[in-house]
Amino acid sequence: MTFPPRTEELLRELAPGVLGALVRRYGHFDAAEDAVQEALLAAAQQWPDQGLPDNPRAWLITVASRRLTDQFRSESARRAREVGAATMDPSARASAPAADENETAGDDTLTLLFLCCHPALTPSSQVALTLRAVGGLATDEIAAAFMAPESTMAQRISRAKQKVRRSGAQFTMPTADELPVRLTAVLHVLYLIFNEGYTATSGDELQRSDLTGEAIRLTRTVRALLPDSGEVAGLLALMLLTDARRDARVRPDGSLVPLDEQDRGRWHADVVVEGVALVTEALRSGVAGPYQIQAAIAALHDEAPTAGETDWAQIEALYGVLERLSPGPMVTLNRAVAVAMVRGPQAGLKLLATLDDDQRLAEHHRLRAVRAHLLEMNGDGAAAAAAYRDAARRTTSAPERRYLEQRARRVDG
Repeated sequence: MTFPPRTEELLRELAPGVLGALVRRYGHFDAAEDAVQEALLAAAQQWPDQGLPDNPRAWLITVASRRLTDQFRSESARRAREVGAATMDPSARASAPAADENETAGDDTLTLLFLCCHPALTPSSQVALTLRAVGGLATDEIAAAFMAPESTMAQRISRAKQKVRRSGAQFTMPTADELPVRLTAVLHVLYLIFNEGYTATSGDELQRSDLTGEAIRLTRTVRALLPDSGEVAGLLALMLLTDARRDARVRPDGSLVPLDEQDRGRWHADVVVEGVALVTEALRSGVAGPYQIQAAIAALHDEAPTAGETDWAQIEALYGVLERLSPGPMVTLNRAVAVAMVRGPQAGLKLLATLDDDQRLAEHHRLRAVRAHLLEMNGDGAAAAAAYRDAARRTTSAPERRYLEQRARRVDG
């Protein structure tokens, strides 16, 4: 579906709230989504010529509701309802109150996001459903982003909706007791979307700006709806501070540029300023969470005038805090680099050795790549070259593979 640029931006912003309103009222996820897509198409055709309605969201809800009613009246819709993906039980649908279009717009979007990140779903299904229902991406766009066949992605999204229905989930906000765990899942999904866009796990392109942009947009939405959450602010700050470097990460030929070699003049200074302000405010608001700590680390990198002036001692200390808050092999992997920068490569290699038996990293190329980097720092060119080549064989990202092979040739020559 193609819209004029300004209309597309507005419709993408309104779509999740409209879908949320219909699911809340009628309960049928699949049928509601189809109706919303038809309403969006009608808007794209009519608004450029007729002008925006006074209340665009209410217009879309009205048109989509009429489409949904027509579907419910048809025999084909009756059959679809019998096997379709209702997200609420009949009694809940019957008692669902009519809502004011303006007052519930944000609540509907946030509730829809929580529904898409339901704990009954796997992380990959949460990501796909979030991009489809909340992000408004077409199935073929999501499939292209994750290098999967469109039919496979369509089945994944369909199964996710069915699983949500079978779980008995209702279109309501989590309770106060449930909210922290459910919010953690939502933020993790947004983090996964951003990371896949920033460093694509496979393919010829290093980064996907459509995915990073969508992750930032959705996180801004959550931030607007939950302004008091330090971790939401921390995640948004982390995304901004990381994304600010995007133009300097890739050479004209598509090859990767490591952080210490990047032209910092190409970093987006205004984005850095926004990210630093966000994380500074978040850290003052209370107990820091993992995303706030990661954002603080990113801020130290971004605020250093040169790579040589990076405050590695502070970064190492922050990774120590992060490891206590959210232990995991990737945190230890990153901490090993900071340790090497502060205490020398042998200290970093010693910490890295603690990950050799961790099955979560057993086949991951990054373990080999970091070991190669630390071996190179330690002056062991032959071992570094072998580790770089091992890492290159394991990655499915073409730009990363070319970079690792280039490093191997450089240290081996």
